[in-house]
This record gives sequence, structure tokens and C-alpha cells, in this order.
Amino acid sequence: MKKLLLLPAIAAVIMSSCAGNPEGKKAEVQDSVATEQIDTPAGEVYQVDVAQSKVVWTGTKVTGAHTGTIAIKSGTLSVDNGVLTGGTFALDLNTISSTDLEGEYKEKLDGHLKAADFFDVAKFPEATFVITKAEAGATPQDVKVSGNLTIKGVTKNISFDTKVVESTATTIKTEADFNIVRADWGVSYEGKKDDLISAEINFKVSLVATK
Repeated sequence: MKKLLLLPAIAAVIMSSCAGNPEGKKAEVQDSVATEQIDTPAGEVYQVDVAQSKVVWTGTKVTGAHTGTIAIKSGTLSVDNGVLTGGTFALDLNTISSTDLEGEYKEKLDGHLKAADFFDVAKFPEATFVITKAEAGATPQDVKVSGNLTIKGVTKNISFDTKVVESTATTIKTEADFNIVRADWGVSYEGKKDDLISAEINFKVSLVATK
């Protein structure tokens, strides 16, 4: 009987000590690619329209999830005969904001995300991504993108699937959906002991670039 009574308690401890990761395919991670090894991408350069482009993040914890946005500060995409060949963009981490909360709770979370145990935006106000390779996928719209991602002064090369949803003489639109392990970039805050947060963060990136 005592064993039966212990089972719910054990289950509660296990549930409070882990948090499932948000939905999304984890990006492959390698050491950063040296600048001199990055080829100049072929094709024409399109300027990222920061008003139409967006980055949506999602993080989970034992008791739920939070989602929000980060503003894109600037960027370019290179296109050769309708094919994505390269690009770069910068995120303004001072704009990181939760969209699932309001009032005091939103202010508290947003402030914590900007603090030193998360993104430390006072010291590292930008995150950047530079494409180092773009490979053809299963269809003409699918591209496997690899690039140097820099967060908190740490640079690692990640690879993930991207879809080109529109490519014309004047506009290119791309979408990507992937996870990263945040501790790889020094974002290692674990959360409260009874409400740990996920090891991974999901990013949904929608870029619109025009000539």
C-alpha cells in the first residue's frame, strides 16, 4: 500500500524536474566557419524588408509555454536565377518581447529575457546570422541553409531547412522553423526548481526581401 501511495509523489517529482522542448526540428550544430572560408554568394542582392519580416520564438517549461517576437534590424538575401544562394541579417535583442502575456507579467518576463542570465542585451544587443552554404533540397522551393549564428558573443554554425515561398524579379520570401539548444550560446538559465524551462528554443523566421 505504501508503494502505491509513493507512485504519485514520484511521478510529481519527475514531472517537475523536466520540461519538454517546443515543437520543431533541432538544427544541426557545428563549429563556426571562418570568415575567409565563406564564398561570396552568386546572384543579385535583395534588401530584407524589416517591416514585413519577423522572428517568432517559443520556449516551453513544465507548467506551459511562452511565445514572442524579436525585431529584425537589417539584412540581405542573395538570389541567383530564383535560387537562394546567401544572405545575412541582424536581430535587435532589445526588442525581445513576449506576446502571450500582458501587464506586470509581461514586463517581468521581458525584463528577465533581457537580463544577464538570458540574453544579456546590455552587453550583447544584437544577434547575427550569416549564411555560409545554401544547398538544394527535395524540391526547387526547399533549401538546406547553413550559417554562422552569433548570440551573446558565441558563434556556431547551424544547418536547418528553409522554404522559398516566393521568388520573383523583385521579391523573395523565405520561411524557416527550427530549434536550437540555448546553452550552446550561453543562455543557460534553468528556471525555477519546480518549473524548469526547456533546453531548446524554437524560432520561426519569415523573411521578405525586395530589390
